[in-house]
Amino acid sequence: MKKKNVVVIGGGTGLSVLLRGLKTFPVDISAIVTVADDGGSSGRLRKELDIPPPGDVRNVLIALSEVEPLVEELFQHRFSNGNGLSGHSLGNLLLAGMTSITGDFSRGITELSKVLNVRGNVYPAANCSIVLHAEMEDGTIVTGESLIPLEQKKIKRVFLTPEDISPLQSAIRAIEEADIIVLGPGSLYTSVIPNLLVPGVTQAIEQSEARKVYICNVMTQSGETEGYTAGDHIQAISDHCGSTLVDEIVVHGAPVSAEVRARYASEGAVPVVVDVNRINSMGVSVVLDHFVIERENMLRHDAIKVSKAILRM
Repeated sequence: MKKKNVVVIGGGTGLSVLLRGLKTFPVDISAIVTVADDGGSSGRLRKELDIPPPGDVRNVLIALSEVEPLVEELFQHRFSNGNGLSGHSLGNLLLAGMTSITGDFSRGITELSKVLNVRGNVYPAANCSIVLHAEMEDGTIVTGESLIPLEQKKIKRVFLTPEDISPLQSAIRAIEEADIIVLGPGSLYTSVIPNLLVPGVTQAIEQSEARKVYICNVMTQSGETEGYTAGDHIQAISDHCGSTLVDEIVVHGAPVSAEVRARYASEGAVPVVVDVNRINSMGVSVVLDHFVIERENMLRHDAIKVSKAILRM
């Protein structure tokens, strides 16, 4: 039987967690990763070397790699001192170096994938640095992915510059050939939607005959989705892309412990309400289950369980 082609689109910690589970199944994986990050080591490298930020790509490469634990630890090692090195992860520097050697960020990722024995394909959403902006409900414009949540205002829309961004053709081709397209998990406005705003990506998803799945965050996110229900997440995608793009939404359907709720309340986050009737009225099916693991008062998606739910579709 032909392996399913699964395309996962997003960024941040949630994407890497899911991919670690998904790679244990007999599927062909393509990850399309956001390149809007402008903070920390990634932000410094994109500014100093004029390359796309490598941080999210680094995490995805490690999630899909099949190497000894010590190699993974080395790739993720972050220098704590050293003039110019402090704060940089070795993986970010290796990606920057491979980009310099090959002259192309995407090709650098491909070559490093061979070194790390990556199971699948990893594509940047665009092969150049992009800048994420947010227009707030009060009309103010905030520039920079890392600054948007700090503004603590309600987001009306996000958009990208420059205007002449070109999609990576290999990423578009992966979408066209997909059996399942997964959006998320990850920050709605700073990890998921930026990928969809790259010209050509939304159109390719719309035209694809693949099953389209959105993995909804379990908790709201301060500065991005306060007060959002699961249906609001889908509506935001629809508002930005001109269509729903989603056939199914995977949502956590069990209560969150009081300890975890208290931990997240300190960050202004609460469990996302699952408004099933509204979601169904949008033409989207709801997949409800106990999809998270509580660890040290933190929530993480159960990558194996979520992967099984996706593949059953």
